[in-house]
Amino acid sequence: MLRILLKTLLVVFLVVLAVQLWFLVQVAWWGVFNPGSTAFMEAGLARLQEKDPEAELHHRWVPYERISIHLKRAVIAAEDSRFLTHQGFDWEGIETAVEKNLKRGRIVAGGSTISQQLAKNLFLSASRNPIRKLQEAAITVMLETLWSKRRILEVYLNVVEWGNGIYGAEAAARHYYGIPAARLGPSQSAYLAAMLPNPRYYQTHRSARGLLKRQAIIERRMRQVSVPR
Repeated sequence: MLRILLKTLLVVFLVVLAVQLWFLVQVAWWGVFNPGSTAFMEAGLARLQEKDPEAELHHRWVPYERISIHLKRAVIAAEDSRFLTHQGFDWEGIETAVEKNLKRGRIVAGGSTISQQLAKNLFLSASRNPIRKLQEAAITVMLETLWSKRRILEVYLNVVEWGNGIYGAEAAARHYYGIPAARLGPSQSAYLAAMLPNPRYYQTHRSARGLLKRQAIIERRMRQVSVPR
């Protein structure tokens, strides 16, 4: 019995190790080469094609320097104010989120950093199960170890969802404002950043009170935000 248990544990360990090595190789590759698609994009495309088999995603990669500095500041101000100083995990933010959730008795806030969100977007699902969260944490460490902050933000801005089938800053800027991402102004950038927690909802509720309030808060905060160079 003990021998069977030990063999089983060894097999499980080797499988887990192989999976982590696969993720590590992918992270290293995407540190140099741009990802053409992500787990979230594939899920989004499958969702669209359930209704329309001919549906396609709106996505166009643009390099870091062709994304407005206002959008970079807005996203950091909105999603991860300590982005430049943490190592992948914002422990103060996590503590604050836990306190809010306990007070409300349900999940109303998360403490995920841009790095954690990117890990999830690239490889995982939107599930909140503990195993998925552990894998997200492992990938986050890989990203922070192998990539610069600039690369993390560049990839994030190019793959994050901004509406049903809309991925990345360039597609978002053209869909909502008819301009390239490089030309986004402060107010437009704050608006797009405000959409991120629930982009598909806000895509069809463009004047929602909560969205406009969040936009104003972000626009005030982004003036003090630094971005990776």
